[in-house]
Amino acid sequence: MTRAARKYVLDTHLFIDAFRDRATNEALQRFHRAFAPFEHLSVVVAQELRAGAKRREDRRALERHVLTLFERAGRTISPSATAWHRSGDLLSEMARLEGLEVGRVSKSFANDVLLALSCREAGCVLVTDNERDFQRIRRYVHFEFTKPWPGELTR
Repeated sequence: MTRAARKYVLDTHLFIDAFRDRATNEALQRFHRAFAPFEHLSVVVAQELRAGAKRREDRRALERHVLTLFERAGRTISPSATAWHRSGDLLSEMARLEGLEVGRVSKSFANDVLLALSCREAGCVLVTDNERDFQRIRRYVHFEFTKPWPGELTR
């Protein structure tokens, strides 16, 4: 399977950085143009983006330029019940083996575990700049992730 024929999911931070920085937005737009038929949106990412859209106009822009486009195209992925259960098991395993304090785990990290598991289920490659957390998760469950931007098409 070629890189372009694979399914990709972008991590939340890539969207946030694109909303804030013109150069990052241009790189994201090039990625969208090159990979649109293969790009999916995780509902975990959608939830994080919606939570961060504090102003009404930001929420409208998010819905118009991101959420609605993926929903209409039928290109969203959702964690299954199995992924939810496995995420709890994985966090428990990390607590046992690493001393992770589950009560102090950030919502962001717990969402990253769920995102990794749902990408694995859907056969998607996660595109993220958060290598540290996803390398840590990958010690417990195999899933694919890559740095932005796959295929170097955006340079």
